Amino acid sequence: MKRGILLVVFGANSKQANDTLSLVDDRVRSAFPGVNVRWAFTSELIRDRLAEQRVKTDSVRKALEKMGFEKYTHVAVQSLHIIPGAEYEDLLADGEQMRMQKRLQNVVVGSPLLHTDEDVQRAAEAMLRHLPALRQAGDAVVFMGHGTWHSGDSRYEDLSRAVRSRDEGVFIGTMDGSHTIEDILPALKAGAFRRVWLLPLLSVVGRHARKDMAGEGPDSWKSHIEAAGFECIPVLVGVAEYPGFVDIWIRHLGEALRMLESE
Repeated sequence: MKRGILLVVFGANSKQANDTLSLVDDRVRSAFPGVNVRWAFTSELIRDRLAEQRVKTDSVRKALEKMGFEKYTHVAVQSLHIIPGAEYEDLLADGEQMRMQKRLQNVVVGSPLLHTDEDVQRAAEAMLRHLPALRQAGDAVVFMGHGTWHSGDSRYEDLSRAVRSRDEGVFIGTMDGSHTIEDILPALKAGAFRRVWLLPLLSVVGRHARKDMAGEGPDSWKSHIEAAGFECIPVLVGVAEYPGFVDIWIRHLGEALRMLESE
């Protein structure tokens, strides 16, 4: 048996995002010494942009094919996505295809951040541990996730309930899906908050965090919050920069590796 790990993320094309993935890479290698680690990006757009810069990256399928060529037999694929949405289902399909084609003897896909109810509770605790240190009484904290119309979007609502049962000044919304900034603004006004800390609920800081969340354009979340009369302080730190969240992914990866050995 030759085991390997494939870490999968949407993509990264900035120094901050790449530095974040390097930190995750270090954590994984420390947690599972002796198991080689590879990376794959699910975003074709980011892969194409990096290719224009002569930076080579792989899709999930390409990375798995390469690992098969390198004589790996058992691969744990760990999703660094937030919810079990469409991209996670694509990972499951890619892994199953590799097994069916017998290019790898076994592929096990580790769960995303918010897969089970237990994950949600762990993430809620991690979120509260990593709130802005300079937050004061009367300050709200708003997290912006990506969101989707996939059923996995409900995990954002589960996380919101878990967090707000502990701290009513923390709000979670998404760019897409059922709970956007327009749904959060009335609650901010009703809570009589003075200012709002704005953070991404995204694995790494990229275009969505810089433009859609913290940008100066009229449609950004920052602009919406300021237009509602609040001072807004964006914090450009991705989820994968916080040890408490990475702990959850590593826990899932450990489970995937154990399943590789048991099957």
